This record gives sequence, structure tokens and C-alpha cells, in this order.
Amino acid sequence: MKAVKIRRIVVTAVVVLAAYLLQCTIFPSLEIAGVKPNLMLIVTASFGFMRGPREGMLVGFASGMLIDIQYGDMIGFYALIYLAAGYVNGLFEQIYFDEDIKLPLFLIAGSNVVYGLAVYFLTFLLRSDFDFLYYLNRIIVPEAIYTIAVTLIIYPLLLFINHKLEAEEKRSASKFV
Repeated sequence: MKAVKIRRIVVTAVVVLAAYLLQCTIFPSLEIAGVKPNLMLIVTASFGFMRGPREGMLVGFASGMLIDIQYGDMIGFYALIYLAAGYVNGLFEQIYFDEDIKLPLFLIAGSNVVYGLAVYFLTFLLRSDFDFLYYLNRIIVPEAIYTIAVTLIIYPLLLFINHKLEAEEKRSASKFV
């Protein structure tokens, strides 16, 4: 039973690290109109609604810390935003169904918009940069659309990984019963 939990932790860490490396290395070259998809948010939200608030928060915190280390001016800023995103998405675990992709797309799009608004209000607005419509039209909305397009590719892979891990957990649990 412990080996299965350790395997889940290792696989989750590998997924988060792979998403981080892709977001920092390959995705900047895939930038369109000055925006790139938020792969870390896709992973955080997906683990949230697939596994619940606790795992969503843990994945979100780890993702946010990686982003803070790479891009952040202060450690913990993005970690807190991603942690909140993971928790809120985890609250939807009860109404989440694997077969329906509409809820994950909606949750990831909503998370991306809230993420963009939080970054705007906590960084730009506090520096008296009041050009909200420009930021909304040029950054938040295009990034949300681009992230949804990438979600259509990444989400099935995350779902496949989750199914494999859950099947292994069920096999392991049935051995002990």
C-alpha cells in the first residue's frame, strides 16, 4: 500500500517538473501575440478536480514555488495563487466526471482568468498601473484562450496518468482485503 502512495507522489512530482520544464523552455518559443499558455495552472487545476482539494493544494504550492523561483520577485507570491487555485478546483471533485471534458475546460478557463486578475491586482494595480482594459484584452483573455487550446491536448494525458494510478491503487487495495 505504501509503495502505491510513493509511486503516486513520484509520478505527480515528475508531471509537475515536466510541466515546469516545458513552460520554461519550450512554451516561450510558442508565444502568440505576447502570451503563452499556463501549463502549470492546467496541471494544478487538473490534479485539484481529479484528486481533491488537498492534492490540488499540494500540487499548486509546488507549482507556484517553481514559478516563484524562476520568475518571481518574492518567494511565495505565485505559490499562494496556485495553492488557492488547486484548492478551489479540488472543491469540484464531487461533481467531476472523467468522460465530460466541459467541466475541466470551464474550471481551467476560470482559474486562468482569476489567476490573471489576481496577478494584475496584486502587482500592477499596487504600482498605480490602472490600464485594466489593456491588460484584460491583451493578456488575460488571450492567455485563457491559448491555455484552453493547450488543455485539449494536455488534459487527456493527465487523465490517462490518473486512470493508471487509480487502477494500480485499486489492485493494491484488493490484495489486502
